[in-house]
Amino acid sequence: MPVTARTAASARTAASARASGVLGTVRARGLALAGAAVVLGAALSACGASAADDEPDHRTFELTGASLTIDSDESALEIVASDKQPADEIAVTRWFRGTVALGSDPEVTWSMDGDRLVLREKCSGVVADCSTKHRIEVPRGVGVTVESDDGSVRAGGFRDTLTIRTKDGPVRVTDTSGPLELRSGDGPVRAEVSSRTVRAHSGDGSVHLVLTALPDRVESRSGDGSTTIELPRGAYRVDTSTGDGAEDVSVPRDDSSAHVVAARTGDGELTVRTAN
Repeated sequence: MPVTARTAASARTAASARASGVLGTVRARGLALAGAAVVLGAALSACGASAADDEPDHRTFELTGASLTIDSDESALEIVASDKQPADEIAVTRWFRGTVALGSDPEVTWSMDGDRLVLREKCSGVVADCSTKHRIEVPRGVGVTVESDDGSVRAGGFRDTLTIRTKDGPVRVTDTSGPLELRSGDGPVRAEVSSRTVRAHSGDGSVHLVLTALPDRVESRSGDGSTTIELPRGAYRVDTSTGDGAEDVSVPRDDSSAHVVAARTGDGELTVRTAN
């Protein structure tokens, strides 16, 4: 074979080898990416379940006084007052489900520090998703304060003082007759109670209060959201104002009444009416 022909043949062979190498690299990278996608998809799929789907853990904690503070960072809370609960302990049921694809293993902890129940969730990573729920049973005669960073709070059955403060999450209280204070930085506030004193505040969310017994004083504030207060039949000393929204007060007014309603809303409708 002439030198020129051999040179051309060698060039074609080298080009073919380079092309095969490139294609092999592309295939390998493609397979690696496909494998990563499968792993990531599986991780995301596993993360989607709710904490309520898992088997719960149960634990009791000693209670030494007549007050309890619940300190929670990332959990949905259900708090109930119970006649069946011994006077010197609280019962806690916990549901937790979490998956971290790229990061440390998720975990939850619970501990009692004096009269403070501390609930913590650790869930961080590139692909992380966790869901936690606690049900806390409290004996009658105990005043409760809830401090929650992020999560819904539901409570019921209280005859003693109940205070709930959450930075981000809805608040709902039912079947309660003790003094009540509810505050949410971002989330709606709902209560259907017979408490004589009610204070409710939402930075960004609606407020809806239903009083089933004549209250001594009801105070409500909403930065951005509607406010509705439903009251038993009677006459009330009413003080209301709205920054931007319609105002409808239809309860009988009496400036000398011992039953006081004070309501403010920055941006939203304000309604004070007799409950049906």
